[in-house]
Amino acid sequence: MDEELVFRGALLHDIGRSRTHGIKHAYVGAEIARSLGLDERIVRIIERHIGAGIPAEEAKNLGLPAKDFIPETIEEKIVACADNLIAHDRRMSIEEALKEFKEKLGANHPAVERAKKLYEEVFALKENE
Repeated sequence: MDEELVFRGALLHDIGRSRTHGIKHAYVGAEIARSLGLDERIVRIIERHIGAGIPAEEAKNLGLPAKDFIPETIEEKIVACADNLIAHDRRMSIEEALKEFKEKLGANHPAVERAKKLYEEVFALKENE
């Protein structure tokens, strides 16, 4: 894992909020990062940090380009996971974050299971240190 990449991605993941605060902030942020000539690995962290990742069909339904916004690298997954555990100025437990996903999206929404799997994968890394 590249800790410096995680650090930089975490600092810049919400750059798109300078233009929008909706779900599109990740896509807009990636466009901003590309226009600034940032490393494509950071661009992908920014673009893929929303929720627990959004597959192409869901993205299209949300008004995003019909492409996968699923975190793939461990660095992308760490930033996405950490972002879901922060609510404004407070840190949440995984259980609280999953409860919020269920309240916002419905208990059977596929994003709930994606989030659970994302947390399990990221936190398994910590246990294996």
